[in-house]
Amino acid sequence: MKKINRLTKTMLFISMITFSFYSCDTDETQTVTTFDNLVFEENFEGDQLDMNIWDYEIGTGVDGWGNRELQYYTDRPENIKVEDGILTITARQESFQGSGYTSARILTKDKYSQKYGRIEARMKMPWGRGLWPAFWMLGENIDEVGWPQTGEIDIMEYRGQDPTIVHGSVHGPGYSAGEAVTKTYNLENDRFDTDFHVFGIEWGENYINYYVDDFLYNRITPEDVTGEWVFNKPFYMLINMAVGGTFVGSPTPQTVFPQTLEVDYIRIYEK
Repeated sequence: MKKINRLTKTMLFISMITFSFYSCDTDETQTVTTFDNLVFEENFEGDQLDMNIWDYEIGTGVDGWGNRELQYYTDRPENIKVEDGILTITARQESFQGSGYTSARILTKDKYSQKYGRIEARMKMPWGRGLWPAFWMLGENIDEVGWPQTGEIDIMEYRGQDPTIVHGSVHGPGYSAGEAVTKTYNLENDRFDTDFHVFGIEWGENYINYYVDDFLYNRITPEDVTGEWVFNKPFYMLINMAVGGTFVGSPTPQTVFPQTLEVDYIRIYEK
């Protein structure tokens, strides 16, 4: 159901406070904030991407977007489309512009950025080794300072070969790539590729809380990083599905293509 019942969210928030005692170490102090003022809503209505909000990134980037990824990102309807209120990104195994796979990557850079708030997306994952969908954010000053100095907030990363696990991470100066600060969430008695789930953060000054379906499973603060905290500024959003790369490895003959990442909505709340 696309529209959130506010009473339901209130009850979930009460449950979330209870869950927080079990989600983090006993010596951690939790900051749980209610963000209930809706300031951004993308329901993927109509039959095309809203170019007032989004842009496409095309090609292979440098060294497979820095991760030795195997896909070529396109803006073709074969790889990305909006239909029946759903954004669908499809990874295909095909020869295209020198690559063996195609997929899509979109971003809000220079069109929409956010500093703090609750940022969430309702999504359904693909399945198969070598698939790497993500919902994430980069600092809007990336062109001036570069990565990882700009900071990266990975709201949701997923390995296609691990259909019950998602990852929440931050990257910054001194704690990037394999040294990122991260934690995983394991979905019990279900899989992320069989139904939609909500992946989100609640982000305030000097903390980022991570949620799956309103369950708090991770909290990151300046005390958790080994370098400068670079997350008290605006960030823009990205959604993509990579194929291969250092985080997931390459697909195998058992990986079935095409595979789809489905996004029902993105919502951002402030206080």
